[in-house]
Amino acid sequence: MTTREITGFAAAYPELDCAAVDYEYLRAVSQEMVPFGRHVGTVITEIGPERAVVEIPATGTVRNHMGTVHAGALFTAADIGGAAAFVGAAATRLPSVERLVLRGGSASYRKPAVGRIRAVATVDQRELADILAATASNRFELSGKATLLDDGDVAVAKFTFDYVCDVTIPEAGR
Repeated sequence: MTTREITGFAAAYPELDCAAVDYEYLRAVSQEMVPFGRHVGTVITEIGPERAVVEIPATGTVRNHMGTVHAGALFTAADIGGAAAFVGAAATRLPSVERLVLRGGSASYRKPAVGRIRAVATVDQRELADILAATASNRFELSGKATLLDDGDVAVAKFTFDYVCDVTIPEAGR
């Protein structure tokens, strides 16, 4: 019996069962994956097939000189949320994902971010469908977005992201 070596994106999730996805497992592993997120204090509170949620706690370490949450902390939460949204949405095909790389992003800061902030992130389902249906190795473009909300559910910032996703499908007979 031969076993397939887990490579690429899925290597971070060695216990992933693509037939019965455990989203709590994905959340727990993803939470530990980004050291900078831990430095900022972000917490991934949800990963599912349709979205991910990342929180920035209401602590002094993420505040700027004006007493609001620093733009860098907001971007970090949105960025981690976007990647986590991809993990949840592509969970059934993670073994074929070689990498997901953020190519570009834009930010729109709308209101002062005060207190606990939640980044609610999604990826484009139409573009994701191409990745999920891949039958040959290819590079795909994928877009995502994150809305950052305060405790009153007021949007304090919105982000859009452009990713590239490399999918590797083993050739038949190899």
